[in-house]
Amino acid sequence: MNMPDPILITGAARSGTSMVAEIIKTCGAFGGDTGGPHRNNKHGMFENLQIRKLLEKPYLSKIGADPKAQYPLPTTSDLWIPKDWRRTVHDIMLAEGYPGSGQWFVKSPKICLVWPVWAYAFPQAKWIVVRRQDEDIIRSCLHTGFMNHYQDKEGWQHWLNIHKQKFREMIEEGLNIRMVWPEKLVHGDYGGIMETIDWLRLNWAGSKVHNCIEPKLWKARGGNKK
Repeated sequence: MNMPDPILITGAARSGTSMVAEIIKTCGAFGGDTGGPHRNNKHGMFENLQIRKLLEKPYLSKIGADPKAQYPLPTTSDLWIPKDWRRTVHDIMLAEGYPGSGQWFVKSPKICLVWPVWAYAFPQAKWIVVRRQDEDIIRSCLHTGFMNHYQDKEGWQHWLNIHKQKFREMIEEGLNIRMVWPEKLVHGDYGGIMETIDWLRLNWAGSKVHNCIEPKLWKARGGNKK
């Protein structure tokens, strides 16, 4: 089947990638089996379980990087590019019910760390890079149990700086990218995400989108500004 290239949703962990992926799914994109509510996110993480299990984690282990994407992180310049990545992702989506047409997405913070692999497999993909203020990401990492490699702000800042370097590389490569800042949604500014949904050729889902946003949860994780 000649599937269109996907929407790829990525960004540093604790940036709001799950919120953005839920909105994109709510507006009509297919994501396959992304599981359900999670103890770390009552809405769910919106990551395809089979892609994470069969592709992402084994690949990171094979190249000597941390499967949890904390430390060590991959080096872009010497990545091994698997030739069957596209076919495997297609097979997973078709097996999970992709209807044969329409937009579909893959969401993972790990995508940006190995972006050349995804760019090679899907050269026409539309990329959503989710951003958040550094201090809010770092605060969230320090208060999230599974983010456990570093114990101080300096360590997480180093980790975050590597992600930001990957974003710069992706832009310099000319990938088709939109930056999304979920904090704007929490404060009631929907203009940017509505433009993004239109760019993705999806249909704005109105009140259903509002239900994807949890201002209290966001602020509890470090998103509030005094």
